[in-house]
Amino acid sequence: MKNYKVCVYAITLNEEKFVNTWYESMKEADKIIVLDTGSTDNTVNLLESLGVEVHTQNFSPWRFDDARNEALNLVSDEYDICVCTDLDEEFNKGWKEELLKVWNDNITRVRYVYNWSFDEYGNPATTFLLNKIHKNKMYKWTHPVHEVLTPLDKEVEVICNSIILNHHPDKTKSRSSYLPLLELSVKEDPLDDRNMHYLGREYMYYQKWDECIKTLKKHLALPSAIWKDERCASMRFIARSYAAKGKVKKAKEWYQKAVLEAPYLREAYIELAYLYYNENDYNKAYNYLQDAFKIKEKSNSYINEEFAWNAFIYDLLSVCAFNIGKYEEALENVKIALKKDPNNLRLKLNLEEIEKYVN
Repeated sequence: MKNYKVCVYAITLNEEKFVNTWYESMKEADKIIVLDTGSTDNTVNLLESLGVEVHTQNFSPWRFDDARNEALNLVSDEYDICVCTDLDEEFNKGWKEELLKVWNDNITRVRYVYNWSFDEYGNPATTFLLNKIHKNKMYKWTHPVHEVLTPLDKEVEVICNSIILNHHPDKTKSRSSYLPLLELSVKEDPLDDRNMHYLGREYMYYQKWDECIKTLKKHLALPSAIWKDERCASMRFIARSYAAKGKVKKAKEWYQKAVLEAPYLREAYIELAYLYYNENDYNKAYNYLQDAFKIKEKSNSYINEEFAWNAFIYDLLSVCAFNIGKYEEALENVKIALKKDPNNLRLKLNLEEIEKYVN
């Protein structure tokens, strides 16, 4: 095995509480470099005490791509492989060894398992493949936010499922800068389908329903917007926005479009079922949930959502089944929901009630 040298690089701002766990996870690398962007806490001192090479630089106006490119520029030519992480992330032990098993001179980037979120019991909730391990001097970061690695030459990518990165974000941190940066990103490149989708999604988060609908319709009209998973998500978010505006008929139409766009994904079926559930149309809700359960494989993209695989879908099916007289099925599914969410008092009460009907 060729002795490739690995360098971890990161940007940071006021993340002292993550320093020790992040470092313990990253120290398998041959080098660790952090670019601090203006911390006022003890982040820099802690990193330096652990032997991390720390540089400081302020950016005005702030852009994530500028900061990451400056951090990447600090990685010298002696390192073959660059690993970009954030301080609220941790690799499982042995990641470097697994990386070197799959790396060769022809590879430019590696995809690996990314546990983006966890449920209250510590189980992975949203998981997809991430690809921020890359060949040195081969990529640059682009876009002000939701920045991506853009290849400077032809790339060759491999998947390594034995590398696992876990994300434990600081939920108290504001993400208020994301919306203006996404608006800037779309202004800079109005034909970029990815950022148009992200901007529409951000408008949805802010409950700017009309802006969400308008932007996501633009996304769907872009010639480059061909990835069905993301198109389906845009359609679902348009449907959510119409539902929030009280236009339920429109919402149903868009959920139907989402189902047709990506019939292999659970999310649209479940959201449409929930819409019918809220109208007390338990038969239609039940039927759409049955369609969702026919899908056994979770996608490995960031599009997958926690509600499609956790207790929620079993809970919803249980309630719908109960209301159409399928008591045995209701009992079976509430038990599964309770296994996935054992502290849920409402589920426990539902179980007791359903057992009365079954017995």
